[in-house]
Amino acid sequence: MGNILTLARDSLTSLVSRMGTERDKASTVFYTQPVLTDDQIVAAYRGSWLPRKIIDIPALDSCRKWRDWQADDKVIELIEKEEKRLNIKGKILEASKKGRLFGGAALYIGTSDEDPLQPLAPEKVGKAGIKHLTVLTRRQLKAGAIDRDPESEWFNKPENYYLTGLNGKQLIIHPSRLVLFNGAMAPDDDISGMSQGWGESILTATLDAIKNADSTAGNIASLIFEAKIDIIKVPGFTENIGNKEYENAILQRYTLANTIKGINGTLILDAEEEYESKSAQLSGLTDIMMAFMQIVSGAADIPVTRLLGQSPAGMNATGTSDMKNYHDRIQSIQELELTPAMARLDECIIRSATGARDEAIYYEWAPLEQMSEKEKADIFKTKSDAARALIGSASGQEIITREALSDALVNTFTEDGSLPGLDGFIGEYGKLSEQEPSEAEIIAAATPTKIN
Repeated sequence: MGNILTLARDSLTSLVSRMGTERDKASTVFYTQPVLTDDQIVAAYRGSWLPRKIIDIPALDSCRKWRDWQADDKVIELIEKEEKRLNIKGKILEASKKGRLFGGAALYIGTSDEDPLQPLAPEKVGKAGIKHLTVLTRRQLKAGAIDRDPESEWFNKPENYYLTGLNGKQLIIHPSRLVLFNGAMAPDDDISGMSQGWGESILTATLDAIKNADSTAGNIASLIFEAKIDIIKVPGFTENIGNKEYENAILQRYTLANTIKGINGTLILDAEEEYESKSAQLSGLTDIMMAFMQIVSGAADIPVTRLLGQSPAGMNATGTSDMKNYHDRIQSIQELELTPAMARLDECIIRSATGARDEAIYYEWAPLEQMSEKEKADIFKTKSDAARALIGSASGQEIITREALSDALVNTFTEDGSLPGLDGFIGEYGKLSEQEPSEAEIIAAATPTKIN
C-alpha cells in the first residue's frame, strides 16, 4: 500500500478565555457589503449631530472662502454679479452637501434655449444665457445606461439622466448640462450594482464609528444617573415581599426618610436597618469618550478641533499641524473635485456675465488660512527688501531692470492684498519712474548756467 499523507490542523483553544472558539473576542473580522438605505441616511442626518457635521463641515469649508477671479476689475465685477444673481456659491454648497449625504447630487444648468437631451455648448451661451440653476439628488435624478465607449468623454458614466417632472412627464438630460457630485467613490459598480451610476454616501463607511461614539455617550449619560446608589438593608424584607400592606408601609417609610434627608441631610433609620452608599468611578470616562471621538475624527478625516469646535488639549498642543493637513485636504477637494466638475459651468458663467470669453480670465481658490496683520506686514517688508537688494546687488550693474521689477512688485502687491487697487492708481497717476527726472534732465540740472 502507498503511504497515506495525513494533514492535521492544530490550533490553540481555551475554554476559560474562549480563545479559538466561536465566541473568541479577538477572532478574525469579516467584511460584508454595507447596505445603507435612504431612510437610514435621512434618520442619521436628522437625528444625530455627528453625521450632520461630518456631511456639512467639508462641504462648507470648501465653499466658505470661495474663489478669486483674475481679470480686469470691470470684468471681475460682472462675473461676481452674475454669480450673485444665480446664487452659485449657495447652490454649489447645497449640491455638495446632498452629494456627500446621498452619494449623488447634481446642479442642473438651465439655459432654456435648447433641448436638454442635446449636449450643452458653452460657446453658444450669450449674455444672461444662464436662466437658473437647480439642485437635484440621485433620488430625483435617475442615471441611465452606462457609456462603454472608451473614446467617449462620458466613458463609464451614464449616457443620460432621467427626471420625472410635473404630471409624470419624464425629462431626459444630457450629462453635459449637469454639475455632478458623487459623494464617496463606488469601488466597482459592475460588481455591486448598487450605485446605479452614482457614488456612495459618506456615512456608509463612517456610520459604525459614529454609532459606537453615540452609544458610548448614551451609556456614560446613563451611568451619571447611577453614579450614586443608596443601599438600605431591611430585616425580614424578603420574607414579607408579597404582602400588600407591608409593601405600602415600606414605600411610605422610605419616602418619608428621603424627604427628611432632602430637607436637612439627616437620614433617620431603625436601629436594626443598615445603610450604605456606593459611588461609581467616573474618572476615566472622559478619556474613553475622547478615544471614540478620535476614531470618528479619523473615519471622517476631520480634525477633532474642527469636528468638536474645541481647543486642542495637552501640553504644548496647538492643533496647527492637524488644521494645516485638513486645509490641504480641503484644497485637494477644491482642485481635484470641484474645479473639474464646475469647468463647463464656469465657461457658461463667464459668457453669461460678459457676453464673450476672454482666455485671460481665470480664478484661484482663496486660501483657508488667514494671516495676521503682523504676518502680512513682515511679508511685505521682506519682499520690499528683496527688491532693493536685486537692484543694487551687482555693483551698479542691474540684474533686473527697475521697470521690470516695478511691474512685478505691483502685480504681487495687488494680488496678495498688500496694496489693494495699486494697479488702478498707477494707471491713473503713472509710475514713480515716469515722474523721476531723466538722465539728461539730471545732467542739465547739475551743469552751471552761464550768465552772459
